[in-house]
Amino acid sequence: MPSAASTRAKAAVLPHRRNDPRPEQEVGCRANGTLTLMPQPSVSPPPIVVQSISKTFRVPEERVHTLKEYALHPLRNRRHQTFDVLRDISFHVDRGEFFGVAGRNGSGKSTLLKCLAGIYGVNSGRIWMDGRLSTFIELGVGFNQDLAARDNVILNGIMMGLTPREARRRVDEVIDFAELREFEELKLKNYSSGMHVRLAFSVAIQVDADVLLVDEVLAVGDAAFQQKCFDVFYRMRDEGRTIVFVTHDMGSLNRFCNRALLLERGQMVHLGEPHEVADRYLEINFGHATEASKDGATEPGRSGDGDARVLEAWIEDEGGQRPASVPQGQRIVLKTLVRFAVDVEDPIASLYVLNEDHVAIVVATTAREHERSGHFRAGEEMLCSFSFQNVLAPGRYNPLFTLAHRGTGMDLIDRMEGAFSFVVTGPEAMGGAVDLPVEVGISRNDAQLPASVEA
Repeated sequence: MPSAASTRAKAAVLPHRRNDPRPEQEVGCRANGTLTLMPQPSVSPPPIVVQSISKTFRVPEERVHTLKEYALHPLRNRRHQTFDVLRDISFHVDRGEFFGVAGRNGSGKSTLLKCLAGIYGVNSGRIWMDGRLSTFIELGVGFNQDLAARDNVILNGIMMGLTPREARRRVDEVIDFAELREFEELKLKNYSSGMHVRLAFSVAIQVDADVLLVDEVLAVGDAAFQQKCFDVFYRMRDEGRTIVFVTHDMGSLNRFCNRALLLERGQMVHLGEPHEVADRYLEINFGHATEASKDGATEPGRSGDGDARVLEAWIEDEGGQRPASVPQGQRIVLKTLVRFAVDVEDPIASLYVLNEDHVAIVVATTAREHERSGHFRAGEEMLCSFSFQNVLAPGRYNPLFTLAHRGTGMDLIDRMEGAFSFVVTGPEAMGGAVDLPVEVGISRNDAQLPASVEA
């Protein structure tokens, strides 16, 4: 539910420094659903700190629906099942950081976000929050369907902590952002679902919060409106807002986040770089990483069901040699040799050329031109090649090869990373990710010169 805490709950998470002459401050710590005061040093702490929190839900095996049932059977033993939704979760979010939380359905992502927002209390552990808080969890909850958009914007703005005057002042900005100017006097019950969510998102971003909790709200509206949403989050990130972002979209995770956390069945699986979390998410999502980790058969940088294996990967220049460095401007070929352990129908091979920041500069796949790659029997080998003109900027690059079953391309057979790297050389580095050949020209525009200058 889009809401904002008008009070500032502050927290101390750093140890107080000895012999510090500056006075301590009182700050708020939420433990087991209650707010307690504790001393804080004047040094600025991280705005979010989560320390060993756990959350459990109790689900009764037999539901009692009426007061009569309670009265007739007051001593009945009502059994229940216990579900550990979060178990021993610990992390912190630095000020100005865009922090991602990923995981499969039911992994505890939204529950964690609601614990951070104070909607749920925790059974054990502590959460420290510092700053004004705004949540993007249930967009549109609280809207009155019998009121027009303008009235709902004012009402929700006040509920989110804005003054009535400030809420009225921002109405036009909200309506214009949602692209609903011609429908502003229409009752919400006559809105489509897309219009409803666009209005809710536009209202939610109006709160001047220090900490934002965002639960998968970027898939709002059509492509043009989604780009506006992306622009809003880019602006928030550039303004130094602290954002916790829950998502299933690994592209958005890599696009926005500085760090990320991966949850699986309520437990922490990985905390680190977004690309690492994205890789682990895809492995777990298709059920191969967990199985491979149990028998210890997975090599570092490898994953997949093992129906085939990349035996070798290398780079070739125009002369068919395997150089360690390649100059700009030449055509290069990246090749990989695959051997099949079982029969496989129409496998898909993909190449990712990663730079030193682990950003994919080149992405190619056989699925576009060779969707039906053929039937390969156990023991057969397949040679894949990816050729392109070398316009990469000078630097070191690491190829990543994947082999997948036909379909989405994510049901992995094998994944090889770190087998080798190569260096691109050039006369100078211009600073871009690639150095495309660009024709430039300069000429004097004599038509624009005054008559005195022409004379």
